[in-house]
Amino acid sequence: MDVRGAHAGSLLWWCQTTTDAGVRMWAALGEILPIAVAVAISSVPILAIILILLSGNRPSSIAFLIGWVIGLAVVLIAFTALASLVPTKPLRRPEVAIGVLQIVIGVAAVVLAIVVWRRGAGKPSAELPHWLMNVGKLHALRAFGLALLLNIRPKAVLLAAAGGLSIRAAGLSAGEASVIIGVYTVLAASTVAFPVVASLAAPKKTEAGLVRSREWITANSRTVGVLILFLIGVVIIGNGVTRL
Repeated sequence: MDVRGAHAGSLLWWCQTTTDAGVRMWAALGEILPIAVAVAISSVPILAIILILLSGNRPSSIAFLIGWVIGLAVVLIAFTALASLVPTKPLRRPEVAIGVLQIVIGVAAVVLAIVVWRRGAGKPSAELPHWLMNVGKLHALRAFGLALLLNIRPKAVLLAAAGGLSIRAAGLSAGEASVIIGVYTVLAASTVAFPVVASLAAPKKTEAGLVRSREWITANSRTVGVLILFLIGVVIIGNGVTRL
């Protein structure tokens, strides 16, 4: 009976542990998916890869994609590691410090959205930065470096910081956190990866679509970017408030 009781207890403990891990992962996934979507529809990397593809520079397009994927993963891993250093033990509830930081990041995202909107007021929507107009001329190594640098823009840093805090708040193990980071990276990189894969598979068929996408993004990127940044900022604030 003692042996059976021990086995039953072990099985119950295993089931409880597995259930708790599943709940934590789903909670982290629920918070990080909106952030990944916000990163995925960021106009700058999408427009950059479209311009590189339209220039016919295939090696640079592949290098840009690799740099973008690596940058996404590395920056999120870095902020997840930093989030693990957040002092929570002296507080009444461990999640309070994380919640406060999420609110600060969310407010910063909302303020950044307002600043971008105000700065762009009165300027032509179809006006591209000079550096972006010449991105198609970059050789592979510089395209790789540019993709890495785009992951440390203010918007990208805020979103990665929010993602790192969400993973930290869920209390995931290293393996569980790796799964969440992998899902985030795949989703966030999908809008850059898809045109590269499509162009390599059928360059003639995708060219017209790339041209249309370039024109639409050029005309609407500011409005869409500001709206998404504002909304995701509100979501991050909401996540933080629930932890207070």
